[in-house]
Parts: sequence; structure tokens; C-alpha cells
Amino acid sequence: MGAKMVPFGGWEMPLAYPSGTVGEHLACRERAVAFDVSHLGTVRVTGAAALERLQATFTNDLAKIGPGRAQYTHLLDADDASVVDDLIVWWVEDGWFDVMPNASNTARVRDALGGAGAALADVTAERAVVAVQGPEARRLLRPVSAPAADVAHFGVTAFEWDGTPCLAAGTGYTGEDGVEVMVPAGAAPAFWTAVMDAGIPPAGLGARDTLRLEAGLPLHGHELGPGITPLQAGLGWVVAWGKPGFRGRAALAAERERGVARRLRGLLCEGRQPPREGCAVLAGDVRIGTVTSGNFSPVLGHGIALALVPPDTGIGERVAIDVRGRLLDAHVVELPFVSRKAAVGGGRPRS
Repeated sequence: MGAKMVPFGGWEMPLAYPSGTVGEHLACRERAVAFDVSHLGTVRVTGAAALERLQATFTNDLAKIGPGRAQYTHLLDADDASVVDDLIVWWVEDGWFDVMPNASNTARVRDALGGAGAALADVTAERAVVAVQGPEARRLLRPVSAPAADVAHFGVTAFEWDGTPCLAAGTGYTGEDGVEVMVPAGAAPAFWTAVMDAGIPPAGLGARDTLRLEAGLPLHGHELGPGITPLQAGLGWVVAWGKPGFRGRAALAAERERGVARRLRGLLCEGRQPPREGCAVLAGDVRIGTVTSGNFSPVLGHGIALALVPPDTGIGERVAIDVRGRLLDAHVVELPFVSRKAAVGGGRPRS
């Protein structure tokens, strides 16, 4: 389809289609687009002890949901509570969970889940995942598959498409409403074509990144990863302290007790020039932090950034960002930068 292809996490992925990253970004905010996110891993965990294994491994508490629901959670390093991966668990039915890691972390997640009583299978190569996202995503997807289009927000449903068993979840990574559909690999080209024929254009990695940045969503390897804990990333809500235990709990509890040394914040620049990962954040002449992700916001028309800064850096505080010797004026803002309602003309955007 004329996409510019790039290597990503061991996969060859579309960076952008001929309409361009900004066009794809705005199409998602205003109507709908489709992403091929088959690079995401899928570790299928089944058996009588599947739930117990997941509860002992990940930070969030599956007891808060149930079969037919999805949950965002973290896998932590046992020693320092760094986020090894952030992922979504699809609880399909009793004794059946599909764990969806980031592209390069599937083996790490599978190894962490190893244990007696649960069967683990990496089924990534057996399926494709198509994410249809945007305010009109469900309406446009309904003629292709009503069960997929009607899955609840953070719900999970099994259905058939053209006689083929599929799964869908009301999840995404854009700050918009939408659906992610898991289709067996053999049926995926036909499903993709049906989505395109329904008037949903394709979008690539570039737009997926600018969309998640506007929505204030973390990206592993940037806002999450070695040395960065859920508490530093402002994601304490994903930690279920009431559970008996999970991997990395002791180290994370120690950090909670002493207080975090840095905190993720959103920075809105005065002009259009985009800050970039690794740029220094300055208060006066003093470096106080580092940009983890930065880009131009197509909706706001300004540069925006996520940055790790001192925990007492308050909303409204003015800072500067050093972009190769040029200082960009910026100030600290509440996240998300763009809420769902604002993006389509009026309030809030992955949970």
C-alpha cells in the first residue's frame, strides 16, 4: 500500500503510508484508522493454575475484573522494581488468558510466567492483530464484524469472522476509543482487506507514536524500562498493594517508603519545534531532568514532551529544554496533553 517500511523490535513495520504521519494522526482523532500491531506478543496461559501464576507475577490485581475483561499491568524486575514490560492481559474465559507484551519482551514475559500448573504457549506467529482506533472506529467496523465492534471498553469477546474463530478487546494505544482484533494468520489478509474496504484507512508507527504521546501514554524503552519504576512513571494505580505478593514488590515498597527521586511530567513547548528524547530539561542554568519522548503535536500545534524531573516539579512551572544548544521555553502541564473529547472538538482519553 505504498508504506515506508522500517525495522522495529525484530519486525518490518510500516512507519507511514502515503498520506503521511500527520494525516494519519488527524484521521484517527477525527474519524478512524487501522494499525497492524501484529508485532505485539501473545503468550497464551492456560490451566488450573493460570490465574495464580499471573497474580504472583504481575503488579495489578485480576480479582478486580473477571472473564471477558482486559487489564493493563506491569512486570517488574525482582531486584529494583524497574518495569521489565507493560502489557495487557486478555482474560478470555476461566483458565484462558492471552498476555500481550511489547514486541521485544515476549520471551522475558514467558520466562517470568514459568511454573507448575499452567501451560504457556507463544502464539504470536499464529495470529495477526489489527487495531481499529478513533471516534468512528466502532461504527465503521460494525459492517465487517458487529461482535468485534460492540465489545465493551476493556472487554474481551470471542467471535467468528467468515467461519474463523477470532478474539477482540476494547483496548488501544491512541487515547481514542477503539478495538483490537486478533485474527488467525491465515485469515488476516482477508480481514485487513475488509477493514480497508469499510473505509478505514491504514496508519503506521509514526502516527501511533504521536497519538500515544498526545494521550500521555508511556512507551517501553522511553517512559518505562531499566531504572524506571511504576511510581516514577506516575502509574502507581497499576500496583495492587493488597495482593499477597508479586514480583518486585519488596523493592517497590522500599521506594514508596523513601519516596521517588524523580517523576514523569508533561511539558508543553511555546513553539512548534519538537523536543527529542535525551534532551536536557533546565530550571535556569541547572539541569533538572531529561526528556523521555518528544514530538510535534498535530492537534495542539506545539512541541510536547514527557520528561523525568524532580518529584516536586509542579504543574505550571516554567522550564527550558535544550535541543542541540537551542533552548525551548516550556511549562509543566497535566496529562494527557490531548483528551479524547478535545481531540474531536470537545474530554478524556490505554487505561
